[in-house]
Amino acid sequence: MYGKAFAPEYQGALTTLSVNSSLTDVLAAGTERLRAAERTGAHAEAARSGLAVAEAHRRLGQVADADRAWKASYRTAREAGDGSAMAWALWSGGTLARQRGAFPLAWRLLRLASELGGQAEDVVVRGYSLAGMAETGRIQGDYAAVTALHEQLLAEARKRGEARHTVWALEGIAQIHRNTGRFASAYAMFEEAAGIAARAEDRRGHAWALRGLADIVSVRDGDADRALELLSEAEVSCRAMKLSGALAYNHKMCGNVLYRAGRYERARDAYAGALAEFEAMGEPRGRALSRLGLVKSLARLGRDRAETAAELDELLVALEGIGLRHARRLVEQARTELGLTSGTGGAEAA
Repeated sequence: MYGKAFAPEYQGALTTLSVNSSLTDVLAAGTERLRAAERTGAHAEAARSGLAVAEAHRRLGQVADADRAWKASYRTAREAGDGSAMAWALWSGGTLARQRGAFPLAWRLLRLASELGGQAEDVVVRGYSLAGMAETGRIQGDYAAVTALHEQLLAEARKRGEARHTVWALEGIAQIHRNTGRFASAYAMFEEAAGIAARAEDRRGHAWALRGLADIVSVRDGDADRALELLSEAEVSCRAMKLSGALAYNHKMCGNVLYRAGRYERARDAYAGALAEFEAMGEPRGRALSRLGLVKSLARLGRDRAETAAELDELLVALEGIGLRHARRLVEQARTELGLTSGTGGAEAA
């Protein structure tokens, strides 16, 4: 039903690159091709090579370089009058904005990308842009607004036999189900996504599916060792492809698994490592969530209660500042777990 996964963001002379190509290899090839196109004045080719450069930088966690690259790709595409390439550049910029926690900018750029993709009759970039909007809403916790869009994109991807987008949509819906307590359906979707990704040789999608399975195995089944095995398997792909962001989230999930199992010292170390990775790439959502896990682990290891309460108050401000609708719930759950008063106003103990 599904063919081998491909990477439509690798365009022009770079279409020979695989979805599983190491990002350092993508960056080297893209930069070389970009320079050659610039020398010959091939604007359309430069724009499309620049897209690969932008995406490699973004996935490697090199935020400033990614920001410069997508903007340069957009300007070059506009000079060439290539609406499709302009849409792809905007998609890259919107995806980067989401990664940086700039959700309003992500919405704006991705919406523009979807509109421009439609005008250019490029159904792929339009689909990727709509998917980006759906993922942005899901990450913010606005499930009511984006669940139907996830399901629409899943149906379209299945109809076209696009493995990579089918995997993405399944994982997105599975995450919504997991976060709303529907563990059985979430597990089934993550499992289906893992199977499709494996057969399509989509290592990135497979790694994310394994992470989702590990989460459910940990929280629902209480099987920390099996969850850690799944995360170790996912880490192999993350390291092989140099997926800095995915690897950092993998390490944060290790912290979650260890914390749930009461292995607080190891959880502290896992969260601290993930926090350092997110700080290095300027990823505020991952940074805040890792810090939340670290605060909880340190509290379990005997940290002063007043210091813990004060940092949770700071984290609530940080999480809400990012635009996460479920920020207060996350912090209140932490306070309840740790037996702390609710907020700085001295509400009754949970």
